[in-house]
Amino acid sequence: MASHLDLEEQEQLEELKAFWKRYGNLITWVLTLALAAYAGWTGWNYWQQQQAVKAAAMFDELERVAKAGELDKLNGLFSELKQRYPGTAYAAQAALLTAKLQHEKAQADAARATLGWVAENASEPPYRDIARLRLAGLQTEAKQYDEAAKTLDAVKSSELAALVADRRGDLALAQGKPDQAKAEFLKAYAGIEKTQNYRILIEAKLASLGVAVPDADKATAQGASQ
Repeated sequence: MASHLDLEEQEQLEELKAFWKRYGNLITWVLTLALAAYAGWTGWNYWQQQQAVKAAAMFDELERVAKAGELDKLNGLFSELKQRYPGTAYAAQAALLTAKLQHEKAQADAARATLGWVAENASEPPYRDIARLRLAGLQTEAKQYDEAAKTLDAVKSSELAALVADRRGDLALAQGKPDQAKAEFLKAYAGIEKTQNYRILIEAKLASLGVAVPDADKATAQGASQ
């Protein structure tokens, strides 16, 4: 009996040896690649986390400088953040904040350039579309009407459709096209929730063009602002 078992074990051992001889190298490579991929993925996540931590620290300082209105320091910090951590959300947030102060300080060209960078390079689509909305407004102010229209065409988020219509209304009004402006403002008004205070601003634009919104909508919007 023992001899029979020994023979079976010997046969199984020979089969295992044959199998390993045939597939051993392949199995070894597969395991090696799997371990390397896991190590790479873990290392990438760690690197990303470290990048985010460092970018967050820089953004905190940038935010403090922005609140103080120190534009020169803000420009320097943003330039450094953009260069070192361009793929982080903090870089996009910093750009939007920088563009806001640049515009307030009458640096319109710099503000448009900063927003243009976000529109092209932000890692997340919402930041790109927000930047395009703001950029279109500045382009309209600068009478860059064709550029503003192209910028608005690039906004793809359906959630921003009403705000895009509002910007298109501003653009049409600046171009001396009141009928087109009315249509866009009405579209914007209809697309914004009745509880949003922004509706009151659009209502004022419509009123300046001789268009009155329904009383029910007006009452709802006014109630939300109180």
